[in-house]
Amino acid sequence: MNITEAIRLALQSLWANKLRSALTLLGVVIGVAAVIAVVTFVSGINGYVAEKIFRLGADVFIVSKVSPVITNIDQLLEGQKRKDLTMDDYEAVLQACRSCKEVGASVTTMTGHVRYGEQSITDTRVIGMTPSMGPIYDLDLVEGRMINDTDLKNNALVGIIGSDIVENLMPGIDPMNREIRVDGREYRVIGVGKKEGKTLGQSRDNYVYVPITSWQRQYGFHNSIRISGKAYGVGAQLETAIDEARAVLRARRHDLPGEPDSFAAETNQNFLSLWANLSQTFFIAMIAIAAIALVVGGIVIMNIMLVSVTERTREIGIRKAMGAKRSDVRTQFLIEAITLAAIGGILGVVFGVSIAKGVTLLVGMPSAIKLWAIAAGMGVAASVGIFFGVYPATQAAKLDPIAALRFEL
Repeated sequence: MNITEAIRLALQSLWANKLRSALTLLGVVIGVAAVIAVVTFVSGINGYVAEKIFRLGADVFIVSKVSPVITNIDQLLEGQKRKDLTMDDYEAVLQACRSCKEVGASVTTMTGHVRYGEQSITDTRVIGMTPSMGPIYDLDLVEGRMINDTDLKNNALVGIIGSDIVENLMPGIDPMNREIRVDGREYRVIGVGKKEGKTLGQSRDNYVYVPITSWQRQYGFHNSIRISGKAYGVGAQLETAIDEARAVLRARRHDLPGEPDSFAAETNQNFLSLWANLSQTFFIAMIAIAAIALVVGGIVIMNIMLVSVTERTREIGIRKAMGAKRSDVRTQFLIEAITLAAIGGILGVVFGVSIAKGVTLLVGMPSAIKLWAIAAGMGVAASVGIFFGVYPATQAAKLDPIAALRFEL
């Protein structure tokens, strides 16, 4: 019996028992779909994190009261006890950091309320910043200008708005030089930011950038700022810039020699490394769950194939009596198991990709389809069919043709 004939007989057998075959596929489908969906989400989120969330350049560092990424409650509690970073600290770093190309400061509130006319929008990020934050964060505008030094010195009530504010409050209206109310105070729009989209269902375009001096006059001076620096290069140049900033801040905050910093200095690589560790843990956990589903699916395949061997004992006897070899019978049943698993793998890939892209459309979770993941999913499915199909196929091949012909269910 050649391979083509074996595949044809295998497909006929599977089609003859459609419901049983479909139920048998579930374990493999779920396992492969889980693998594909997890890889798609992790790949998409990793790319998004690197490009959007931690979009600092490789030559940028951030100094904050508490690390932006908290890994345990003790770290949070210890950080909250520290003194706030102030504009005086920013000025000190600006003067002392000779290896810094740019030094900027920013502060944020996440619960702003913006109104224009009768329309309003809530949960707006209101970000106070110095003009140098524009080039540090590589902020893109589609219209207007950035905040400048004159705005900063004069506590100007001007702002740059995100596309959500334009779309929700000013549809069809040119927003430039319009007056909007941010938490009750009027600001004049001087720029519109480039649309960034959503992450996990949360918009990244619901914001207002204002001069940090204006922000502090409105919201108070008790909020700790973040100091950002851009070095002249990466590697040693970046490390030198961070050391210069650390030295002046440790002196101002009276950190004793040998004691840890009373602030957090982070780079883009720190953020990405931590995220990579977190995503790797999540990836391993989900792959383990998917592996369990695949093992269960494989066991179901083996069970069904053993039942099939019992049901088709007379058929096997007839085939052997007509000259079929043990290898022919073994090949036929093994191909049935592989075919069953491969079909499950194909359906799993389709469902996995569909689930990932469906979630992306619904809540904005980033996803990226990887060809190697699809190939791996198909390979794993076929491997499950081979591994769990060998024993039933061997049992079928061992049947004595005389006994098989006499067998009755």
